[in-house]
Amino acid sequence: MKRINILLWVMSILLTLSIAVYQRLTGPTKPVRGKIELSDGSTINYKLLRSEVSGRDAEVRIYTGDSSIAGGVTFKRYKSNDSWIYQEMNFKDGYLTAVLPTQLPAGKVIYKVELRKGTWRYPLTEEPVILRYKGDVPAGVLIPHILFMFAALLLSVRSGLQSVFVNNKLKLYASLTLISLVLGGLLFGPIVQKYAFGAYWTGFPFGHDLTDNKTAITVVFWLIAYLTAFLQKRSARWWVLAAVIVMLATYLIPHSVLGSELDYTKMP
Repeated sequence: MKRINILLWVMSILLTLSIAVYQRLTGPTKPVRGKIELSDGSTINYKLLRSEVSGRDAEVRIYTGDSSIAGGVTFKRYKSNDSWIYQEMNFKDGYLTAVLPTQLPAGKVIYKVELRKGTWRYPLTEEPVILRYKGDVPAGVLIPHILFMFAALLLSVRSGLQSVFVNNKLKLYASLTLISLVLGGLLFGPIVQKYAFGAYWTGFPFGHDLTDNKTAITVVFWLIAYLTAFLQKRSARWWVLAAVIVMLATYLIPHSVLGSELDYTKMP
């Protein structure tokens, strides 16, 4: 039994880490990275930001190491009637730089970057990049939120494996999962969102924030799973499995999709 428990924990940790990496790589705030090859055969790597703290300008910074390479940034506020604005990039210490003006939390800027060398033009991306500004979240709020959500995912996976291979202690694992999920998603989550975007909850029925809605649905399923396990219902293992499947499905949806955003066309 001890070997089985160790094996299940190892499997749980590996699967949880895999999902966490997937979330990190697919989220809409992950910088756009790539490289372009110039006509002389040289290669330039770039990283374009998609998230910045409100109150400071976002910097577009690309290392070229060549003063003969020029560049420009064209941008405007996202969801606005603004005209596109062009800004020439400055070369200093091997870098081409430009800044995008800060916005209120949940405000977005859409931008595109083009490098030039001689008569050649090199757009960095086919589609413009969308950058969202957010409020600064204190570490004392953000870290517990991340830790509890990570613990909830880990315990959820462990609960699912427990229901399949051992089918005991479901009440223990379901309760720990539910507690972690409530603390991370319903306590610290709204506080994080208040700091970042000025509202505690923008999911149903107040909005369409997918992260909030995912949290609410997952909590409901885990509450049912816990109650059936607490009451020792025969259906407990199936409710635990259902809750695990729902939770894994929500984590396969990139974080912050359909998140808070300002619509400048509806603002004074």
